[in-house]
Parts: sequence; structure tokens; C-alpha cells
Amino acid sequence: MATSAYWRTRFQRYRLIGNRCKECGKVFFPPRFVCPACGSVKLEEYKLPERGKLVEYTVVYTAPKGYEVMTPYVIGIVELEDGVRVLAQITDVDVEDVKEGMEVEASIRRLPEQLEGGMICYTYKFRPVIK
Repeated sequence: MATSAYWRTRFQRYRLIGNRCKECGKVFFPPRFVCPACGSVKLEEYKLPERGKLVEYTVVYTAPKGYEVMTPYVIGIVELEDGVRVLAQITDVDVEDVKEGMEVEASIRRLPEQLEGGMICYTYKFRPVIK
């Protein structure tokens, strides 16, 4: 990803900002310019909740270039408290301890690769909620 593209998407990555349609009320992530439900362009920023549950997941054993040192790692679909689903890495848990339905919370983490010019990048991931 280019540095400029990363910079433009920093709020959705760091704060889990999506959109809510002012016409139909649909909430979605990542942000778009047009509502996928009704086609309206009357959208507002929407702060997504930072907690949810793991709905589905898979374990990655063969990673793309730059992510080999992380294997095995878990990628999952998290259903947030408001019903919006987000695809994210699940972190801070052993692969064998991951379970569908487990409660998770958002966490900001550093990406393993740097962008041109040495820019260090961060993104959201989800980790189990400690009770």
C-alpha cells in the first residue's frame, strides 16, 4: 500500500470508523461513498463498537510475503455489538484456543512491514476479552 493511501485510511484503521446511511440507517464497514443497501450518498461517519464475538475463522499456515514470521495466525469474521461484521486478525491467543462465539475486543497493533520511507504502520486486530 502506498503511504498516501495508508494515510487516507488511518481513521478507519485506528478508530474503527464506518458509515451510517441517513436514508435507510444501514451501518457498514469499511466506509464507502454510496450506501450498499439503498444507493444513497447521504452518509455520515459512524464509530463502530470495539467489542463483539468471533463468528467464523481460519488459521493461516502459508502466509503471503512479509507475513511468514507470523504463521500460524488466525483471521476471522467478528460480529460487533451493533451487528456489523469485520474481517480481522485475531491476536493474543494460541491457535488451538480460538473458538467460534468467543468474545473479542479491538486492539491496535503494528504491521510487520514498513512503507516506503520507513513509515511504521498500525491497524486494528481483535483479541479475546479477559473476564
